[in-house]
Amino acid sequence: MNTANRITLARIALIPLFMFFFAEWPASLADAAVFRFLNEYGSYMAVAIFVLASGTDKLDGYIARKYNQITNLGKLLDPLADKLLISVALIMMVQADMIASWVAVIMIGREFVITGLRMIASAQGIALAADRFGKWKMVAQVVAIVAVMLENVPFQWFTYIRVDQLLMLLALLMTLASGVHYLVNNFKALKLNEM
Repeated sequence: MNTANRITLARIALIPLFMFFFAEWPASLADAAVFRFLNEYGSYMAVAIFVLASGTDKLDGYIARKYNQITNLGKLLDPLADKLLISVALIMMVQADMIASWVAVIMIGREFVITGLRMIASAQGIALAADRFGKWKMVAQVVAIVAVMLENVPFQWFTYIRVDQLLMLLALLMTLASGVHYLVNNFKALKLNEM
């Protein structure tokens, strides 16, 4: 297994750790110092893990291209790791009442639609590459998720506006726009009448 794929697997392995630190532990466990600590500071550790995991997305791609380590396994794992990381963060933020459930449904739903389109294309021998709008969408989602997880810090020190929620709205709009853009640009390449 090459270095790029190891980095991608590390990103996937960080997801349960992210979940552990982001989880709100029951009050019955709060008497134990470790759970009290996790409830108080765990979300900050979860943010650090999320940022680290998100950063490895750029790193594994760079290494794969620079050192000619592009593999079929990497082509499968890299987008899977991205979708898992973002989806888990969104679902956990819904559970923590940080975002509305419909926001997570739209963002995760877009990924299902695009993945479905790619599967149809793959079955027809057509490779649909990611475009720059999808990459911008990912950056917007990461920034918004971090801002919401930090509960509007540091923006709350400068304004009463919920900048974190505005960033999440922007990420939602970019998610929708990039999905529509991807569908419009790639739909014609598919031979749907042959299915």
